Amino acid sequence: MGIIIVEICGGSLIQEIKIEQILEAEYPEVAVLESTCLSFCGICARRPYAIVNGKRIFAETAAECLDLIRQRIDLELAVYASI
Repeated sequence: MGIIIVEICGGSLIQEIKIEQILEAEYPEVAVLESTCLSFCGICARRPYAIVNGKRIFAETAAECLDLIRQRIDLELAVYASI
């Protein structure tokens, strides 16, 4: 299990890409958890999004969202590196 948790909704547009495989291959510190619902009603049908350590990340496209998720993961890892 990772020190960075990325939560995704099973119905989110982020599912257009294989986000779990991509992130867990790139970052061994990351665990991707898929839920049937993350209780942000309707956002999953309008735009790709995920929650990274409790912070919502969303964008216009799945690829853009993935880039923003990577940026957030890098920020979170920097915090752990400084400890």
